[in-house]
Amino acid sequence: MSVKIRLQRHGKKQRPFYWIVAADARSKRDGRYLEKLGTYNPNTNPATIDLNLDQAVQWLHNGAQPTDTARAILSYKGALMKHHLDGGVRKGALTQEQADAKLAKWLEEKAGKVDTKKEGLSKAQEAAKAKALKAEKVANDKRAAAAVEAAKVVEEEVADDTAVETVADEAPEAVAVVAVEETAAEEVAEVAVAEVATEETPATEEVVVEEAPTVAEAPEASAEETSEEKEA
Repeated sequence: MSVKIRLQRHGKKQRPFYWIVAADARSKRDGRYLEKLGTYNPNTNPATIDLNLDQAVQWLHNGAQPTDTARAILSYKGALMKHHLDGGVRKGALTQEQADAKLAKWLEEKAGKVDTKKEGLSKAQEAAKAKALKAEKVANDKRAAAAVEAAKVVEEEVADDTAVETVADEAPEAVAVVAVEETAAEEVAEVAVAEVATEETPATEEVVVEEAPTVAEAPEASAEETSEEKEA
């Protein structure tokens, strides 16, 4: 029987979650399996892998062939490295202690690389978050400035409308005041004219009265002179 180490799909739509299984090569992808070796979650960054290292290496020793994706996962977790070292131990090229030490060193270096990658991702996420916050702050400042400008424009328009309404309201009163002033001026002028006429009229009458007796006396004087002349 040919055995494959492969992924079996689980999870939800658009959010897959995989089991790492050893299964008969003739069985369906999501069908029956011989043993579950671990899980693989690609929804996280970096991906989360939980693998039973010893059992996976044992299946490799028994001749199980991993698929391409499963091979990458086994290499990432050190299963292929352990399988290679165990082959050297079987051939007598190195002792089990040496193989274990090399595997431990390799796993430590791999863990350091993973931690470095996680730190880089965390810094990148923080930088992206800070950039997004800065951009949002700039956008908020622009919106606030635009709102202030709009408020100023509205206040200016309201002030202009109020001034126009005030002038319109005061215009009839100003016209009435001007009309009253003009009427008063006309009345004063009429009174002045009337006073002037009144002052001039008596002077004329006095002149007439003074001159009238002179004209009347003249005949009387002539009459007396005439009577005297006759007596003489």
